[in-house]
Amino acid sequence: MTNRIEVLYIDDEDNNLNSFKAALRKEFRVQTAIDAEDGLILAKNHEFQVVIADQRMPGMTGVEFFEKLVEINPDPIRILLTGYSDITSVIDAINRGEVYRFIDKPWNIEQIKNAILNAAEIFNARKELKEKNNRLQKLHSEMNQFVYSLSHELRGPLMSISGISKLAKMEVKDPGIIEYFEMIDSATLKLDDFIYKMLDFYRSTKIENKIVTIKFEDILSQLLDEYKLKWNLDGIEIFLSIDQKDVFHSDESKIRVILNNLFSNAFKFQKDEDGKWIKINIEVNPKGAMIEVSDNGIGIEDKHKNDVFNLFHRATQRNVGSGLGLYMVKESIEQLKGHVILNSVPKIGTKVHVHLPDLLEF
Repeated sequence: MTNRIEVLYIDDEDNNLNSFKAALRKEFRVQTAIDAEDGLILAKNHEFQVVIADQRMPGMTGVEFFEKLVEINPDPIRILLTGYSDITSVIDAINRGEVYRFIDKPWNIEQIKNAILNAAEIFNARKELKEKNNRLQKLHSEMNQFVYSLSHELRGPLMSISGISKLAKMEVKDPGIIEYFEMIDSATLKLDDFIYKMLDFYRSTKIENKIVTIKFEDILSQLLDEYKLKWNLDGIEIFLSIDQKDVFHSDESKIRVILNNLFSNAFKFQKDEDGKWIKINIEVNPKGAMIEVSDNGIGIEDKHKNDVFNLFHRATQRNVGSGLGLYMVKESIEQLKGHVILNSVPKIGTKVHVHLPDLLEF
């Protein structure tokens, strides 16, 4: 039998050690120790899946042994053998030695076998989970590096292309050539917007919330400055209303994802006519923050309303959206323990209402 279960048994009586090893050596890989000190040395230098110890041993009880074992190597599953009933020892074993199971002495072979097999299953499941967590942490670290690269290594050259195109366009008079440069500008802007969306996607789906004090006025001011550099907002009237007298705590990066994508959608899906507007209303009170973004754009048809928050769903044939925006809004809101309500009428406009609790009070 390959990959046999590794078992360590500690008992101060030679007869018990010999009987244990003789009965189980064919099914398990068994090592024994005559006292707790020898047991600790073995456990420190070898990977055991299951460690079994007698409670009554000179110098160190089974509970005391397990307490020290947890400090040295907490991974093995611990089983305590006891020949007497003592509730104090039981409580100590659970609290101090983190014992998985008790077995009364004298033990029988089938009882011991089943206990070892069950304990080994737990050990292997925990080990597998630990390995998966380690791989997940490695992937998370690599993702952080990828996001940094995406932000700096791609967007930097892209902005250089856009800048050079704009300068070149100023030097030429031929309408045909100007049109080509405008196509370059449009393509770079679209690609930059997609990269920005991918960065938002990463921020919105990361599990951990970094809770800080949120100042909505500062966040919106920065976002609007970015919008003005990125898009031509001429012809769109923007109304801002921020009422924040109370301190509010949340994850700033996810707040930015929500505001950025709601504003982006309101801008991109406007009607091709005069009188366009976008309204952003934010109110903060002791119960949390209310964010409302509304517009008088093209609206959303009823058949799409249940799907607009799904990944890559597009509610219009306009080739301006990535299908990521509202999905990221929903993901961010859920991770911030909030909820969202969408109201939209085709050809009239859309209103998105978001409520977020204060995460320090949640």
